[in-house]
Amino acid sequence: MKKFVLILFFISTALWGQVEYSQGVLSVTGSPGFYIDAANYKSDKPGKSRLDVFIQIPYKNLQFIKKKGQFLAKYTVTLSFYDEDKEDLKFEKVWNSKIIASSFEAASSENNFKYDYRSFDFDPETYALECNLYDKDSKKDYTVNAKVKLREFDKPLQFSDLVFIKSEVDSQIIPNISNSVTSSDSTISFFYEIYSNKNQTLNLKYEIEDKEEDIIYSESITQDVSKGTNFIKHKLVDIKNGLGKYRLIAKAVDSDGDAITGTSKYFVSRIYGFPASITDLDQAIDEMIYIAGSSVRNEIEDIKDPKERLQKFKDYWKSKDPSPNTIDNEVLNEYYRRVSYANKHFKNYYPGWRTDMGMIYITLGPPDNVERHPFEYDSKPYEIWDYYSINQRFYFVDETGFGDYKLLNFNYGDWYRYRQ
Repeated sequence: MKKFVLILFFISTALWGQVEYSQGVLSVTGSPGFYIDAANYKSDKPGKSRLDVFIQIPYKNLQFIKKKGQFLAKYTVTLSFYDEDKEDLKFEKVWNSKIIASSFEAASSENNFKYDYRSFDFDPETYALECNLYDKDSKKDYTVNAKVKLREFDKPLQFSDLVFIKSEVDSQIIPNISNSVTSSDSTISFFYEIYSNKNQTLNLKYEIEDKEEDIIYSESITQDVSKGTNFIKHKLVDIKNGLGKYRLIAKAVDSDGDAITGTSKYFVSRIYGFPASITDLDQAIDEMIYIAGSSVRNEIEDIKDPKERLQKFKDYWKSKDPSPNTIDNEVLNEYYRRVSYANKHFKNYYPGWRTDMGMIYITLGPPDNVERHPFEYDSKPYEIWDYYSINQRFYFVDETGFGDYKLLNFNYGDWYRYRQ
């Protein structure tokens, strides 16, 4: 059985005194096989707090079996809620589901997803959540672990968590579970609830912060709310996101503009048509070291205007595209796939792409054969990687015992160039 595990956090914490916010789930940068998000709301049940869990499963990550002219995928989802220390199982929900696709193209499309939704009422405390997706045909097993803090919603004025909107079809809201947008998107839609102890008119402010905590967007409106629960849906327009991590803030403010209460959520802006793992342009440029020369990288880095620098980055990869008439850029996708793999498997004191193993893996791709010797009696741990097509063998030794493998036979040769 193949297992993939991801640890995420959905924790609401104090922002401005009584103001609370949800960080949400940034699955676009690292989900192993599916996206998951959660939002906390006031429950109709006394003493309880409601948690809505949203799951988005890409068709391409499931195995479809052809049956009677159609393509069928079957899977099981298990949601387990533990105490904060994950010592005591509090509640578990298991369900089986299937997807029927009309064609192989539909079954393998990167644009097709299955959405699952479940709602729960729990005591307001912190839980350790584990979500497991099991593909019944491929036997692949994906797991996400998360921390979930549920609030009491006992204040006179309070906001629920935010949920981003992907689309609306026949008055049905499709949530943006990956919490991601592209740099070409000019609008962001979302919904949340406001809980008020009286009828009143609120001054609401919506802001977007970049990773430096600078406000790049601000909008102020008035909103009439009734006593009880108020469903709020809003769209921000004329958004000018760059590339990277941002935070959307929704808050009620007093006459002086100070926050009374509010909520916020992080999202990621990526480049349309580029791998979702690219969320920091400066880092992505640094990671080009094994395919682009220093003069190319310096030329991009020296551009001061963020939009011009991003365009220069895109132009470089466009020049490498072997099939410019299609959406996919195979060279780009494979290069950053290797970078992501290196960052996940080879990191130690440095990011995986900067290690010796990362350098070889990104430059040459996966080795044809790997010999691992982690517990040799008379030597330090070492690995041997063979690349048969170029007749090269690489020796890596862990000198420190902490997984810091160094390349022994570091001699530049004809092999030292990027190979697709």
